[in-house]
Amino acid sequence: MARKMLIDGELNKHKEDETHYDYDLFVIGAGSGGVRASRFSAQNGAKVGICELPFHPISSEVVGGVGGTCVIRGCVPKKILVYGASFGPELEDARNYGWELNERIDFNWKKLLQKKTEEIVRLNGIYKRLLANAGVKLFEGEGRVVGPNEVEVILLDGTKISYSAKHILIATGSRAQRLPIPGQELAITSDEALSLEELPKRAVILGGGYIAVEFASIWRGLGATVDLCFRKELPLRGFDDEMRAVVARNLEGRGINLHPRTNLTELVKTEGGIKVRTDHGEEITADVVLFATGRAPNTKRLNLESVGVELDCATRAVKVDDYSRTNIPSIWAIGDVTNRMNLTPVALMEGTCFAKTVFGGQPTAPDYDHIPCAVFCIPPLSVVGLSEEQAIEKANGDVLVFTSTFNPMKNSISGRQEKTVMKLVVDAETDKVLGASMCGPDAPEIMQGIAIALRCGATKAQFDSTVGIHPSAAEEFVTMRSVTRRVPACKPKTNL
Repeated sequence: MARKMLIDGELNKHKEDETHYDYDLFVIGAGSGGVRASRFSAQNGAKVGICELPFHPISSEVVGGVGGTCVIRGCVPKKILVYGASFGPELEDARNYGWELNERIDFNWKKLLQKKTEEIVRLNGIYKRLLANAGVKLFEGEGRVVGPNEVEVILLDGTKISYSAKHILIATGSRAQRLPIPGQELAITSDEALSLEELPKRAVILGGGYIAVEFASIWRGLGATVDLCFRKELPLRGFDDEMRAVVARNLEGRGINLHPRTNLTELVKTEGGIKVRTDHGEEITADVVLFATGRAPNTKRLNLESVGVELDCATRAVKVDDYSRTNIPSIWAIGDVTNRMNLTPVALMEGTCFAKTVFGGQPTAPDYDHIPCAVFCIPPLSVVGLSEEQAIEKANGDVLVFTSTFNPMKNSISGRQEKTVMKLVVDAETDKVLGASMCGPDAPEIMQGIAIALRCGATKAQFDSTVGIHPSAAEEFVTMRSVTRRVPACKPKTNL
C-alpha cells in the first residue's frame, strides 16, 4: 500500500502537474543527512538547492556551517580529542615496553585545538566541494518554510529571497540544551567544550549519556580532575546493563569521580572557580561545568507550524511517516530534527532512502534494525542489536548469554588493570545472535564487522565455526563456547 500511495502521488512522473518550480528539491540544513540527500537526489536528475548558516565552531541560531554538528562540533572533533587524550595513558604504558621517557611529559592544549580546528575547516571545504561537484546550489544563510512549496532564505547581508520547490527537506539537526537551574549561564555545552581556549584543571560534568562519558574520558586523559554526575545508578541509560557497569568501572579505574543518582541544583561564580551544588548537599569547585543533558530538535525558527507541519508536542521534533514524509505531502524531514535514532550514519541512511523514494523511483523506508553504535569513552564501548534486557523482553523463548572477560595482551605487559568484556545474546530456540557488545580497545572497529553478520541473520553456530585471527581480541567473538547464563522465557502477563 505504501508503494502504491507514493507512486500514485508525487512519484508518478506521467501525472505531474504543469506547475513550474525553481527547484525540484530545496534542503534546509547542510549537515550529514542534508548533504547526502542533496547529492543523491541531484545524481538522480533533480535540480537541488540547499541552504546552511555560516561556519562557526560553536553553533547558535545564526551560525552553523556546511558539514553540520558531526563534522564541525560533534563526532569528528570529539574523536580527535579522544585520540589526543589517549596518548597520555599510552605513554605511561610504554614504559614497560622498554621506552625510557622523562618524568615530565608536557602537553600543549592549544596545539591540539589548532590542529582540530584546521581539520574541521578542511572538512567544511570538502563538503562544500561535494555539493558543487554534484551540481547542488548552496546558499549561505538562514532558511525557513513559508509555504508547502516555498522557502525563504535570509542571506548574510539580510536580503530575503524566496524559492519555490516541488519538495522541501528539513535537515536542521539538533542543538545542545542547558539545565534550567540558577547559574546555568556559567555552564557550557559540548559546542564550547570542543573549543575551550584553556584546558580545565577541574571539570564537573552533568549527564550520563554519550557526550558526558566521552568528555569525562577526554579531560581525565589530559590530566584534569573530573567529577561526573548523573541521575541514574549507572551511566549510559538504554545500553546493556552489564556493559554499563563495565564502563562505570573503567571510568573509575581511570580516576574519574562518579556521582550516581545526583543532580545539580545551583552554580555560583567565586574567586576560586565555579562552585557547584548538588541535590545531596555536596559542593564541588570547578574551572568548567559541562551540561551534557541532551539535545533538542532544531525547529524553533523554521516556521513549520504556520505552514501546518505537525511537531511532537513534547520534543518539538518533526513528525514523519516511515518514508520521512510529514503530514504536508511536499515537505519531508530526516536526521536528528525528527528525533528517531539520532546518529550520523542513520541520518545518512535516511538521506539515501529519501533520494531513492522521491527521485529514484524506489520507495525505500529506513531500516533501524541492527544499527551499530559506539561510545568513544576510553576504552570505548560498542554494540549492535539487542541488549540482554531488550532480548529478554522481546524473545518468545529462552535467551542464552555468552560473555568473555579477559586482560588484553597489551595490558599484560604494561600492567594496566583494565579488562575487556565481550558479550553475545542468542535466541535459544533459533540459535540466532540477537545482539553483541564489547567494551575494550578497538571495540568500534570490531563491532562494524559483527554488525554485518547480525544483519545477515548469523547464528551462534556460524560464529563458532568461523576461524579466529590470532592473537587478537576479536577472536573471542568466535570462541565463546560456554553459556554464561540461560534466561528463561518470561511468563505471560496476567491481570492478577
